[in-house]
Amino acid sequence: MPEGATRLFLGSFPPPQNKWSMHFFYPNWINDFWRIMGLIEYGDKTTFEVKGEKRFDQQKIEDFARKRHIAMYDTAERVCRLDDNASDDRLEILTPTDVAALVRALPHCRAIITTGGKASEQIRMQFALDKVPKIGTYITIRIDNREIRWWRMPSSSRAYPMSIDRKAEFYRAMMADEQ
Repeated sequence: MPEGATRLFLGSFPPPQNKWSMHFFYPNWINDFWRIMGLIEYGDKTTFEVKGEKRFDQQKIEDFARKRHIAMYDTAERVCRLDDNASDDRLEILTPTDVAALVRALPHCRAIITTGGKASEQIRMQFALDKVPKIGTYITIRIDNREIRWWRMPSSSRAYPMSIDRKAEFYRAMMADEQ
């Protein structure tokens, strides 16, 4: 949650720790979030990978997030994994994150970006909305006296049936719009 953050990325919850390649958001080596960020920011999906190892460069990622004013969090504080895997379909949210409180703690935040279906459904429920935005689009929500764009992005999971290049197109358009 860097000072001056203008965007708040929200996923559902990290996978079981045995699947982590680092101690930061989107830690699963086979999740493409950091590859998508590398593609749109540097034109290289391997930018945030540690060469020759199956892990991401956490320091490089944290520096990037601060530079681009990106805050990250999960839409759940406590969950129950119904299976020992990373699938959101088998994830029961026991304690949702108070997203409005997160936004209040980020006075410069102009956008919430959800990176998958489970996270998007949590936002819809928390703000008592009728629908989730279509992938690659946003709707405006109010938190106190602030208008916040809520962007719905495609899941960065490889289980989501879309190429990394197509996913990057959606993320690139959102990042450019939120400059």
